[in-house]
Amino acid sequence: MTDVMAAEPRGAKRRNRECRGAVVRPIRFVGDDEAMVAAIIAGHPGASEAMFDRYSDHVYRVLMRIMGFDDEIGDLLQDVFVEALKGISSIREGSNVKAWLTGIAVHVARSCIRRRSRRRWLQFRQPESVPQQVSMDAPKEVVEALEETYAVLDLMPADERIPFALRFIQGMELTEVARACDVSLATVKRRISRARTRFATMAQRREPLKDWIDNSPGWRDR
Repeated sequence: MTDVMAAEPRGAKRRNRECRGAVVRPIRFVGDDEAMVAAIIAGHPGASEAMFDRYSDHVYRVLMRIMGFDDEIGDLLQDVFVEALKGISSIREGSNVKAWLTGIAVHVARSCIRRRSRRRWLQFRQPESVPQQVSMDAPKEVVEALEETYAVLDLMPADERIPFALRFIQGMELTEVARACDVSLATVKRRISRARTRFATMAQRREPLKDWIDNSPGWRDR
């Protein structure tokens, strides 16, 4: 009886060998943002990857609009999602995950800008550092204008540079900019007004930004 009970069923050895050689695939998360947040908090193995897949392109664009052609964008992108996962339990039910991540991206970018300012870092961007999608799709004069734009932005305070970039480069509505910067609408309007004046003054000394400012007065009223 003992021998019979100890004996493996027919085909069991073959199945065990197949299982040992099988590839274990992660569980893919499927659900809306509210369910995704709940799943991340609950420790679902695929939920955090789902958040990155859904919003990494958006966060990358926000960082690019603020920072320009920057070698640290990849690291900053990772920092945003690390901070997001740390604070995921603080997100309110029904909150807009995209807007919440935008706010974290703004915080990460602001910290980077202020850190560089304290250390007096100077960044000299070579043409080869321009992202491939920009250098391939845009005319040379557009790329040069973008480089000059971020050269000016590098000289601006973070609290002016960030709302300016979100408003005029990212194209966000004023209410969205205020939410992302975690300030009131009145405050963000004042900061954008100061930034607009500062940018226009400095841009007048740079080509081709001077022509752009002179020939496109409408941008001031956006």
